[in-house]
Amino acid sequence: MPAATRPRSAVGTACAIDFGTSNSAIAAPLPEGRTALVPLEDGATTMPTAVFYLAEGPGLQQLPRLFGRAAVASYMEGTEGRLMRSIKSVLGSGLMDQHTDIGAGRSVSFADVIAGYLRHLKTQAEAASGQTLTQVVLGRPVYFVDGDPARDAQAQAALEAAARAVGFADIAFQYEPIAAALHHEASTTREERVLVADIGGGTSDFSLVRVSPQRRQRRDRRDDVLASHGVHIAGTDFDRRVDLGAILPLLGYGSAGPAQPGQPAREVPSPVYFDLATWHLINTLQRPQRLAEVRALRVNFADLTLHRRLLKVVEEHLGHDLLGRAEGAKIEVAEGGVAHIDLGWVERGLAARVTHAEAADWLRDDLRRIVDAARETVTMAGVPANQVDTLFFTGGSTGLSGLTGALCAAFPDARPVFGDRLASVASGLGLCASRWFDAKA
Repeated sequence: MPAATRPRSAVGTACAIDFGTSNSAIAAPLPEGRTALVPLEDGATTMPTAVFYLAEGPGLQQLPRLFGRAAVASYMEGTEGRLMRSIKSVLGSGLMDQHTDIGAGRSVSFADVIAGYLRHLKTQAEAASGQTLTQVVLGRPVYFVDGDPARDAQAQAALEAAARAVGFADIAFQYEPIAAALHHEASTTREERVLVADIGGGTSDFSLVRVSPQRRQRRDRRDDVLASHGVHIAGTDFDRRVDLGAILPLLGYGSAGPAQPGQPAREVPSPVYFDLATWHLINTLQRPQRLAEVRALRVNFADLTLHRRLLKVVEEHLGHDLLGRAEGAKIEVAEGGVAHIDLGWVERGLAARVTHAEAADWLRDDLRRIVDAARETVTMAGVPANQVDTLFFTGGSTGLSGLTGALCAAFPDARPVFGDRLASVASGLGLCASRWFDAKA
């Protein structure tokens, strides 16, 4: 269990943060003595992991910013500034040490962006708790980075540094799917082997955990964690597939360049499209050198209309909107429907269409790898697939029926249980915080 030394100190100063790729939540001790999720926006206990730095108005050197739904709304309303989403994805990458432009001649490091978001969560929780919170349990995926233990450790260290920077003195980590299992255990009436499928925006994580009414009272649960495994494929990858499949071809992705005598036409270079389809890389296209790169691509297009559309999207900072529409289409077709994507603000009358069959085809390889990771988890535990009692779903991407159906088919003897898609992990982390940092334990 990936936890730091668990110090003993005053009861009531410990909270728990589920810092997610797409959405985040925080649980804290409330004045009535229970640990619970804290309302963050308009009464909601989860909010998008998004930050918007304002580039107009007074006090710009104090880096005024908005968070969550307010951040996304300001961007959609056309307010001058810089939107950042999927910021968790930079953990374990070289971007953590880099600064990024936020407009009006200012820049911030990605480490400061993450710390600022954690500080906002902490401030909200302290207002609800009525006291300073100095201890935290942070959720983490089974792997921040697949197949690279050094970078994985670097990612956890970077998140810990951000937490210390905002005032947390005692920090512990818990795997997110294990936290979800502990949340599920609160309602169990018998012993179960539970395969937790925590599939969010950035990772698909699995843990096979033994739970029961008797075991829930134990502080040390290491023996009950039979195996944990994961893969760095999830909701944001699904958004990317839909964007590349349905929307970006209308901007030239996959199109042919000018014909050359005696040579086949070459495909338009694709790196700019891959960045447009990746949440945490969209803003890199706002750099002057990247904008110059997009303008210079003109000679690679046989159809200059496609280049004109691409250039408009990059110059007018519309990449987040495009990817947001791909995300919406992914959700709309999840139940077998057809999504119509209006792109009239790029060019009058421009639109894309996504069918359920097309989306299933684009996501097929990703879903196969996710199911393979679930099977591997059970194999690692040495447990036959037919001895998994419960398949517990949590994470925003478990709202996709094709995904959950594929996992249920892989474990047909397991009882499917759907937890709170956005809050089960945070609730389980709250249980960890109250147990680990309890001075009476």
